[in-house]
Amino acid sequence: MNNAPDSKGLWWKIALPIIIGLGVVIWLFNSEFNAESISEIRFTPRVWVCIGLALLAVVGRDGGMAWRFRVLTDGELSWKRAVNVTMLCEFTSAITPSSVGGSALSMFFLGREGIKMGRATTLTMTILFLDELFFVVFTPIVFLLIPYDELFGFGSKDFVEGVKIAFWIFYSLIFLWTVVLFVGIILRPSWIRSLIIKLFSFRLLRRWKDGATEFGDNMVATSRSIRERSLGWWVRGFAATTLSWVSRYLVVNALILGFVATAPQAVVFCRQIVIWTLLMFSPTPGGSGVSEWLFREYYGDIISVASIVMILALLWRLLTYYLYLAVGVILLPSFIRKKKK
Repeated sequence: MNNAPDSKGLWWKIALPIIIGLGVVIWLFNSEFNAESISEIRFTPRVWVCIGLALLAVVGRDGGMAWRFRVLTDGELSWKRAVNVTMLCEFTSAITPSSVGGSALSMFFLGREGIKMGRATTLTMTILFLDELFFVVFTPIVFLLIPYDELFGFGSKDFVEGVKIAFWIFYSLIFLWTVVLFVGIILRPSWIRSLIIKLFSFRLLRRWKDGATEFGDNMVATSRSIRERSLGWWVRGFAATTLSWVSRYLVVNALILGFVATAPQAVVFCRQIVIWTLLMFSPTPGGSGVSEWLFREYYGDIISVASIVMILALLWRLLTYYLYLAVGVILLPSFIRKKKK
């Protein structure tokens, strides 16, 4: 039996986000193109050092995720296998809508690495909780550190108002989802399971009842598995999550530092929380197109030369997106060939 997936479908999923992302970059370049400003761009030693720092931040991002897999599996996954799972999760995020993400599918990658499916499901729900918890905790800190106008008080009025409304709606949804996960996997899993079953008993939602019931059952099983975990286990898992997300933000800091030495680095860093919150709900694969446009709009006031903004947006996406498409294409064939355990 041939277990390989439809190769045409896979390659189309890889090609589509590339086409969307590069198409938006070309469109923005065309609308902002200035031959004189392009000629003034220089890749000085400082720029190359900062690109090196951005690459180091990428290592921190992936290292944090791999460390989290190591912590949550109590060291059962070797560093190599943890890195493989990390890269496959990132690849999946790159070819699916950002609202889906790779973390939600990590149970399948963990299963292929020898983790039993029940435990892999537990770990996946724990990972989802830690990711959402980071956003819930970190966002208030950002608003304490940076004046509100520095995060939203720029650009056209319509754009700023739209961003503010979308951000607070999405943050509210993340907050509610985090509460559901906390109650469901730590406090009262039976309550959430009963609520889910009742909710999906309504006629409009009945077609998804079986899947929702399975989700509730997984939540109860997760609770049994992790409620007895030590505080140190949770602290290490959250520390790894924080390392991964902070490193993800620092990629932009390093790139902007190379081209705009006077840029306010704290503002550059904190604006990332808004960008990534919006990208979590992007309908395009891996946020393609939306990411490039948001970067241009969100950092245009800090980087005065439009051509440099677009070059930085392209470098940012190369390091945080296209890189994972390439690595995924390399790793996926061996993953497909690996027998289920």
